[in-house]
Amino acid sequence: MEDIELRRLVIKAFHMDDVEFGDENKITTGGKMTIKKDGLDALAAKYSEVIEKIDIQIIKPGDHDRYTNTIMDIIPISVKVLGKCGEGITHTITGVYVMPTGVDVDGEQAHEFGSSEGNLKDMLYLNRAGTPADDDYIISFDITFKKGMGQERYAIIDAYRMVEEWMNEFRPQLKKFEGTKCTERHEYYDRIRKGQKKVLVIKEMVAHGAMLDTWIFPEEESHLSITARCLSC
Repeated sequence: MEDIELRRLVIKAFHMDDVEFGDENKITTGGKMTIKKDGLDALAAKYSEVIEKIDIQIIKPGDHDRYTNTIMDIIPISVKVLGKCGEGITHTITGVYVMPTGVDVDGEQAHEFGSSEGNLKDMLYLNRAGTPADDDYIISFDITFKKGMGQERYAIIDAYRMVEEWMNEFRPQLKKFEGTKCTERHEYYDRIRKGQKKVLVIKEMVAHGAMLDTWIFPEEESHLSITARCLSC
C-alpha cells in the first residue's frame, strides 16, 4: 500500500560566514551580515515606558570569556517563504543567532526562574539543539529596563516585541533569497502509512512562566511576539 503524503516542509538554510558592524542591517547570499547601531535609540524610545536603552554586541566564535546579563533567549532568524507553519518553504540563517539579555537600571537582572548573568562561557551550553555552535556568531541584544521593569510581564513582552521589530529588518531580505543558493536543504514529510500504528506526539512549548505568557502556535517560524517560537517550521 502506498503512503499518503499530507504535507511537505522544505527548510533552506543560508550560512553567514562573517558578521560585522556596518552602515545598514543587511544579509547576503554570499554569507555576509552587517549590523548598524544607528537607530537603536529610536527603537528603545518606542518602548520608553519600560525600556531605558539597548546595546548590541557581536560575539565572535570563541569569544565567550566575557560578561553577560541574564540570557532571555537564543533566537534564529527565519522567515516563511511559501505556505504556513508546518509546511511549504522556510528560509533560515545559520552561523549566527540573536541573544536577548536583560537587566534594569539598578542592576537587577531580568529573571524569575534563576538569573544567568556572569561569564558567558559558563552560562551558555554550546553545541546543543537550540544553542549556538562553537563556530557561530552571537548577536548580543542587551536590554536595559527601567527600574523594576525586568520583573513585569508586560515589560518582558514589550522587550520581545522590540527584538522582533529589529529582526524584521532582515526577514524581508531573507525571504527574497534565491533558493538555489542555499547552503543546506532539508525536507520533512507528514505521511499516512496505511496499516501502520498511529502515533501522536504533543509538545507544549513554554517560555518564562509568569514573566511571559505561553502561547503555542506562532504565525511564522522563530517568531517571538506574543507567541512561543517554533524552531522547526
